[in-house]
Amino acid sequence: MRVEELRELTREELEHKRRDLGEERFNLNMRKSFKGLDNPLRLRHLRRDIARINTVLREDERGVRPLAKSKTSILDQADSAESKKK
Repeated sequence: MRVEELRELTREELEHKRRDLGEERFNLNMRKSFKGLDNPLRLRHLRRDIARINTVLREDERGVRPLAKSKTSILDQADSAESKKK
């Protein structure tokens, strides 16, 4: 995940992505404690992606680089697309 891609997302999208990555990291750590992992480098990538997201959010809080301001987020678009299919 590149920092440029993260800066194009809104705060809500970044927080959602951070939560998902955190859950995935937790699950991999649990699986690692019981048996080995197929791809142990995935944990390193998850930690670094979470750190990148935290950095981008902190930059926005301090006013260093503002995040994208969007009326409709990608998450809302996905929800509306699913509701149209039903």
